Amino acid sequence: MEAEFELIAKTFQGLEATLAGELTDLGANNIQIGRRMVSFTGNKELMYRANFALRTAIRILKPIKHFRAQTADQVYDAVKAIDWSCYLDNKTSFSVDSVVFSQEFRHSKFVAYKVKDAIVDYFREKTGERPNISVTNPDLRLNIHIAENDCTLSLDSSGESLHRRGYRQETVEAPLNEVLAAGMILMTGWRGECDLIDPMCGSGTIPIEAALIARNIAPGVFRKSYAFEKWPDFDQDLFDSIYNDESAERDFEHKIYGYDNNRNAQEIATRNVKAAGLSKDIEIRLQDFHQFKQPEEKSIIITNPPYGERISTPDLLGLYAMIGEKLKHQFQDGEAWVLSYREECFDSIGLKPSFKIPLFNGSLECEFHKYQIFSGKYKEMRAKGGDIKTSEERRQMAEKRRFKAHREFKKRVDEDEEISSYRGRHFSPDRQEERRSFERRDRRDDTRRGKNRENGEMGSRDWSSGREGRSSDRKFLRSKGGSFGKTNKPYDRKTKKSRYNEED
Repeated sequence: MEAEFELIAKTFQGLEATLAGELTDLGANNIQIGRRMVSFTGNKELMYRANFALRTAIRILKPIKHFRAQTADQVYDAVKAIDWSCYLDNKTSFSVDSVVFSQEFRHSKFVAYKVKDAIVDYFREKTGERPNISVTNPDLRLNIHIAENDCTLSLDSSGESLHRRGYRQETVEAPLNEVLAAGMILMTGWRGECDLIDPMCGSGTIPIEAALIARNIAPGVFRKSYAFEKWPDFDQDLFDSIYNDESAERDFEHKIYGYDNNRNAQEIATRNVKAAGLSKDIEIRLQDFHQFKQPEEKSIIITNPPYGERISTPDLLGLYAMIGEKLKHQFQDGEAWVLSYREECFDSIGLKPSFKIPLFNGSLECEFHKYQIFSGKYKEMRAKGGDIKTSEERRQMAEKRRFKAHREFKKRVDEDEEISSYRGRHFSPDRQEERRSFERRDRRDDTRRGKNRENGEMGSRDWSSGREGRSSDRKFLRSKGGSFGKTNKPYDRKTKKSRYNEED
């Protein structure tokens, strides 16, 4: 048996327990939950599988040294004392990423520079030459994490963040992160037992992640490369066997529906679904939630409506009131999960959640609410032996300080007035200043969106351009709108050929 070593899986705050569950299923040992991370032990095969199969991890790190430091010089000395010949040589390029939470070290880039200096000086003294530093495509990626005086230096085995699966062709404004979407689905307990509906699907992230979960397709199947593939001890045959193993994949007998009232979003979602090869499992429609009707088959709803933060919505509270009405009258005996940010939004839904989960979407501390919709009265349902909470949900809901006591709500208009659109609306003479306020706000939003697009923070991006290797072989599948099955894989790493027969 190959010796086990320490590993760290990074994730978003609120997904730690879900990630720990995934690691347990993979066979990891010594699992310990931390803040935005889960530590565990495993061998090389487990490290490869963690990168390839985990849905809620954003990065897998392999620590090589733990030490304490109170000054930058102490960081330099500790790093320089490592035998770096085990990891790279003076012909190898490397980069250093730093994460710092400390009163002693206030600038993360300065810490990264000290680590780089220590490695460069190590080789300069040993060989008279120095390795190169490459930010874009290094041979070795390092991560230094400092929490007060505790320092951990790790090898980054992932490279590009694991949330970048490789299937996304374009995005809408403020797209939902793939790791967060997968975490939300796993939290509901859904694994493909019934239909799934996202009535506000945007670029289709929730439907696609749901289909991958339902079929138990590893998210890494679309990905071009990992950082560990450049390590000196990389085992090509071992990773090929992991990549080509289809034994855990399964059939999906139900359907996933994604709706959106924006034609551009609907077209983008359709293209992303085709790129993922999941057209047979997912149906994307142009439909407003106002048109939502009671599904014929048993279904679950998982959705991420606008919060009024990154996406401007004229009648935000009205939108959430409509969500509540549709769930109450058109989704009876169903289970709905809604992720949002504002308490006022949840209040506008007008339904009592049976379960709440604190969950971060970027920097926003959101809540993920479960609504158990039932026909008739609650007392009658309870009298028949029904319940809207599991014992585990009751235990978690009893925990104190799970949420912030207060969360700011940025009002768009006066407190006593309902939020509504100013466009096409008549304003009396004494309310012209209100109209001007709306216009100024929208101009600021438009300017902010333009700047964000220029900075690459939002807008479309073609993840497939310039691809080589296994991901580029998905082009034929995309052109046919194909679908995964137990014998369908986008790329065979052993033969270096597509598994799709052009005659099919």
